[in-house]
Amino acid sequence: MKNAAPWWKKTTIYQIYPRSFKDTNADGIGDLPGIIQKLDYIKDLGFETIWISPFFASPQQDWGYDIASYREIAPEYGTMADAERLIDEVHRRGMKVVFDLVLNHTSIQHPWFRESCTSKDNPKSDWYLWRDGRGKKHPPNNWKAMPGGSGWHYHPGRDQWYYASFLPFQPDLNYRNPEVKREMFKNVKFWLDKGVDGYRLDIFHAIYKADHFRNNPFHWSYIPGEDRYGFFTEWKYTVNQPETIELAHEMRGLMDSFEPSRFILGEIFGSDSLIKEYLGDTANGMHAIFLWDLMAFKFNAVFFWDALNHYETWYPPPFTPVLVLGNHDSRRWIDRVNGDVEKAKLIALLQLTARGLPVVYYGEEIGLPEGKISAKDSLDPVGQRFAWAPNWLLSLLNLYVNRDNCRTPMAWDGSNKAGFTDKDAKPWLPLSADPAHVNAAVQKSDPDSLINWYKNLLNYRKATPALQYGNLELLPKESSRNGVLGFIRDSGNQKVAVLINFDSNTQSVKLGAKRIALQTGDAFLRAGEVVLGGLSGIVVCLDDD
Repeated sequence: MKNAAPWWKKTTIYQIYPRSFKDTNADGIGDLPGIIQKLDYIKDLGFETIWISPFFASPQQDWGYDIASYREIAPEYGTMADAERLIDEVHRRGMKVVFDLVLNHTSIQHPWFRESCTSKDNPKSDWYLWRDGRGKKHPPNNWKAMPGGSGWHYHPGRDQWYYASFLPFQPDLNYRNPEVKREMFKNVKFWLDKGVDGYRLDIFHAIYKADHFRNNPFHWSYIPGEDRYGFFTEWKYTVNQPETIELAHEMRGLMDSFEPSRFILGEIFGSDSLIKEYLGDTANGMHAIFLWDLMAFKFNAVFFWDALNHYETWYPPPFTPVLVLGNHDSRRWIDRVNGDVEKAKLIALLQLTARGLPVVYYGEEIGLPEGKISAKDSLDPVGQRFAWAPNWLLSLLNLYVNRDNCRTPMAWDGSNKAGFTDKDAKPWLPLSADPAHVNAAVQKSDPDSLINWYKNLLNYRKATPALQYGNLELLPKESSRNGVLGFIRDSGNQKVAVLINFDSNTQSVKLGAKRIALQTGDAFLRAGEVVLGGLSGIVVCLDDD
């Protein structure tokens, strides 16, 4: 019997940072026609859904996360016709497309803000968070911005301060004004009407702030964490307000009103209990929310056993954990294993076989490395804010500030511009990969390459119900202390086991395996047990089918 699980529970997502993916008009900037040109590549790998970072009209101060119009396309990326063709071409291939939606804030260049800042009594005067300060040098309260510093910014045109959760040119919208909420929902519906299958919602947890505007309490933590602390402040009144959780459920209702139903994936930072509130007691809130445990992985079996156990404890069915290792804001994880391809294969094996929704950032399939752009040379506005800081201090504080280095152009082939752009064009960021050695074309011809391992995993997953929607049972933690992570996926009529040896020594596990489905490294079956050579992984079938 065919499982009735919705498509988003079974899918695999490939994240595209459009500026760095593929340039088709030789201006050094990736574009929508470039994404269309590479759809067959993504489908051939086995991905079923693409998530695209913003390409809407924007002054590009934060590379698209500062939106000046939600219904226009930035000309460097293409046209509305290109966006509509992209949606159609994705669907023609039987795939889904998810857009990145920034609901929390706009650009200072958005017409709404340009009107709002002109006076205290214009029609849009209350569309953003404006407050009187204590003079021109003293903001209304101690509310911080996520990258550090005060979130308040003085505007002489109104002789008032506006609040921005992120960067100064990204003023937060006032969702307590019903007109704002109504207009933003119209923007949501605009792209759903054009066929978009869902949204990734940027810093959704920051949308509402407490309406009393009291100071946030002091907290001893300086480094921002996944909860509500950082910069010696508890972000009690600026994130995860009850109204934001209500909005998540309202958004779910909007998605469910479309036929077929659409999908929302939230970027939310908070405790597990808070995330469960966003998801809803019976999974009737957001469909899924990013979980961040794997992004701080340590290459050992105990770490991954604990992470998966955490997910199974807090997010059992019907909830779906999101399995993510990297994105456009984080250091490329291949560097965490020092570029070791065999170790990378084991990480990919875990991500694509554990229970959950895997999200893979472009280039991870070829081991695209982290760039080497210094903060003082960065185009990233966050990096520029920390240009003064020496590398040793950033390392000591464990701050990742220059996001240019995880956004370098995709390496498609071995040419001098890696096939990203024309040979005579200058890429918007320097290449991070030596294209002669790290590129998609050369790896596709090597059966033992990282890209072909991803392809094997993705296509096996698509053909294996147990990996798409089966339950997960971890093998006892004792084996992880010996270096082996093991778990069983069971869909009711199909059962497979995944064993990964993170140790350099040979290990064996007694398991009634019938046959090998996939393997990397030296692994084999022997008289009722699975033998795993150092740094090897295997998927075995536990039934006769």
